[in-house]
Amino acid sequence: MNANAAHDAIKAKVDANDVMLFMKGTPQFPQCGFSAAVVQILDYLGVEFGSENVLADDAIRQGVKEFSDWPTIPQLYVKGEFVGGCDIIKEMFEKGELRPFLEEKGVALATA
Repeated sequence: MNANAAHDAIKAKVDANDVMLFMKGTPQFPQCGFSAAVVQILDYLGVEFGSENVLADDAIRQGVKEFSDWPTIPQLYVKGEFVGGCDIIKEMFEKGELRPFLEEKGVALATA
């Protein structure tokens, strides 16, 4: 896959999913601790999300870094907007900011 095709594929996934996680591995089998941490937080909040295993396609793995202008994976998008990686998601969660942010964006959450 070339860079343009990767960019189009990334944009399509971001547009098709209210919450989209580009990660190493899958939600069932994360292949890095940072990806696992973000999956745990999303699962805890009861968020339905799409995911893409960047290890399966190097063009996507590089392309998502360029797409967001963010150097690390995982990367979380909400309603088409890049939110951040593991540190940002963890910090938002720990400060109690992630649930209201998702609710504000109209993302369905499990009731607490």
